[in-house]
Amino acid sequence: MTARITRRSLAAKSRLAAVGAIAVAGSLLVTGCGDQTKDNGSDSSGTAAGSTAPLADKLPQSIRDKGVIKVGSDIAYAPVEFKDDSGKTVGIDPDVANAMGKELGVKFEFQNGTFDTLIGGLASKRYDIAMSAMTDTKERQEGVDSDTGKKVGAGVDFVDYFTAGVSLYTNKGDDQGIKTWDDLCGKTMAVQRNTFSHDLAKDQAKKCVEDGKKTLKIEDFATNPEAETRMRSKGANVVSADFPIAAYSVKNSGGGEYFEIVGDQVEAGPYGIAVAKDNTELRDALQAALQAVIDSGEYKKIVEKWGVEDGAITEAKINGGS
Repeated sequence: MTARITRRSLAAKSRLAAVGAIAVAGSLLVTGCGDQTKDNGSDSSGTAAGSTAPLADKLPQSIRDKGVIKVGSDIAYAPVEFKDDSGKTVGIDPDVANAMGKELGVKFEFQNGTFDTLIGGLASKRYDIAMSAMTDTKERQEGVDSDTGKKVGAGVDFVDYFTAGVSLYTNKGDDQGIKTWDDLCGKTMAVQRNTFSHDLAKDQAKKCVEDGKKTLKIEDFATNPEAETRMRSKGANVVSADFPIAAYSVKNSGGGEYFEIVGDQVEAGPYGIAVAKDNTELRDALQAALQAVIDSGEYKKIVEKWGVEDGAITEAKINGGS
């Protein structure tokens, strides 16, 4: 499956991404996100605490003592992170975390939570990091609300590990003439809330009004599968998600009979592992571990396994989003 990336400039939301073809495999298994009052379906990746690891001494002593890095993640976003038939958390993120864990000598324990609460979970120390296909943006780095432009938190630092564009998809055989984002005026979009796709949708809704057209109606949901269910029931015309997720759903949902991608990808940016601003020692340890995984060739094996080579990076940057 191929898709070009189209340049967009909606309220400075465009990102410089280089994502092309993707071939995703496996069967789609969707599970709902757990609430934030308890651990729900946590899984561990990595090596046992205390094992010999080349970068263990870079971690904060408190993490080394525990032997675990707690990861907040919305585990319903195949193929980035999702549950397999046995209930185990699998995907691109768990595989990258597992490889980093071997470098650091710790386990990465994935804990299920809704996407829009993950950064708050870092602030409350519920999680040590958030790793959940989260786009690294200046707003998130600075703790700024993307709608109001007001400061709402301390912000986070990111260790960037992948790059992805954003796609639109509809019910199969019912594209309703949607080829570009400008074709969304007068339509209803279902989208996972507080994602980059959600930001782009809100920008497009404003643009529709400014252009004298009917607005784009947005219905936001806690998870992407809920947004897809809404579209399947004809309650929405279109869903937007990161291209790897959209491509996976199109290939696997209903045996490939439910959805189709419409139009081109739009420019997005890097996925980042989010870390609290005051946790620079952990941030730098993660950067070193990720770079080691890239340099060893293990990272290349992971992206090839999931068919997402075109989103691969060669350098583990901190706060590379714009």
